[in-house]
Amino acid sequence: MFITKKHLSRRTVLHGMGATIALPFMESMVPALTPLRKTAAAPRSRFAAIEIVHGSAGSTVYGKKKNLWSPPEEGSDFELTKILKPLEPFREYTTIISDTDCAQADAVTAEEVGADHFRSSAVFLTGTHAKQTEGSDVENGTSIDQLYAQELGQDTPLPSIQLSIENLDSSGTCGYHYSCVYMDTISWSSPTTPLPMTRDPRLAFEELFGSGGSPEDRAARRRINRSILDGITQDVARLRADLDPVDRRRLNDYLDNIREIERRIQNIEEYNTSRGLERELPTAPVGVPDSWEEHVKLMYDLQALAFAAEVTRVSAFKLSRDTSNRVFSVSGSETPFHTASHHQQKPSLIEDNALINRYHVEMMTYFLDKLKSTPDGDGNLLDHTLVLYGSPMGNGNIHGHKQVPMLLLGHAAGTLEGNLHLRCPDETPQANILLTSLQKLGMNVESIGDSTEPLSI
Repeated sequence: MFITKKHLSRRTVLHGMGATIALPFMESMVPALTPLRKTAAAPRSRFAAIEIVHGSAGSTVYGKKKNLWSPPEEGSDFELTKILKPLEPFREYTTIISDTDCAQADAVTAEEVGADHFRSSAVFLTGTHAKQTEGSDVENGTSIDQLYAQELGQDTPLPSIQLSIENLDSSGTCGYHYSCVYMDTISWSSPTTPLPMTRDPRLAFEELFGSGGSPEDRAARRRINRSILDGITQDVARLRADLDPVDRRRLNDYLDNIREIERRIQNIEEYNTSRGLERELPTAPVGVPDSWEEHVKLMYDLQALAFAAEVTRVSAFKLSRDTSNRVFSVSGSETPFHTASHHQQKPSLIEDNALINRYHVEMMTYFLDKLKSTPDGDGNLLDHTLVLYGSPMGNGNIHGHKQVPMLLLGHAAGTLEGNLHLRCPDETPQANILLTSLQKLGMNVESIGDSTEPLSI
């Protein structure tokens, strides 16, 4: 192999009964004596967009004074705040961007006043004001995850994936003459084409790893309680024989992770089926756990595995939906989520809301840890990923869209240094972050939504 430069293709796929398993990066994919950057195995940036709704306690007058979200210091010499403290192990990957506005989520006509919850998510990745309509003639903008997927995601099995934890799955109006679709998704492949978001971990798993057969094949496999990996055992054995110990261990870890996720989904389905209507979420699909934390971790694990094998390089993840009153007891707050965002500007209630904000950031670090611990080319997945995390709302008490909480995480294949707090001038469009993200991902884009210029980071 050293002399002939024979090597394993980056696009090697293991096929089985209802399974198509792509492989993670391995050293065997690099031809001998060839720099990684000059091969087809050279890592490309992944992009993950994560939306949490209802803004941040740090966007209130009290929250800014107490520095609940944004550090008082700018530059690289800053202390992580109460809400962002869980990011300490990932400081070198963290870019905090303060004081941008999602002005396109504001009302522009008298009829739109009060409808902030029903427009908000549509603006998050588009920077565009959504058309007020109850019908199918929805109109928004193309979201940055889809712009990236359309230009640089066409050589992966899936150009992108869209996931959610809560959704409405409703048609017609959800309030103030706005279609429910504006609340249900953050991904738009065109100004008139919203993309559905997958809530069921089973469906997401099958989309990523079960596309090698018909739905009937996959249903039959589940009925006889076989793993998706059972059909590729011979291929795996042949592949292992040609790998060195390091690559063999990497392959084993990857397949073990797939099997562990599959086992967790099976356990959830069995548990929910046995409980029937006693479930906490009786209308949710059988594969959705009642536990928000368990659900979120499953979805993060799926994204990390998809990125590792480059099944896709693009994900959009909606952690909640506007007006959700889910209770996050683990955070230390017993106040329902939407209620907590309406804190009436009272310091004690704002601090209560901050507990939920911090918990959501802490859960996101689970994803960062997965990425950082996964080898990828000359680094790890977090080195080669850009994660955009935040909310299109600022002060949830007034449904405000000023000074929205936003983070960029990861090194995006060396285009982001991290360990930075950037404070923007007043009235800077949040779309400037979207524009900057696209450029850091390697796209030649001059504007997005109401952007004015890229950020100096």
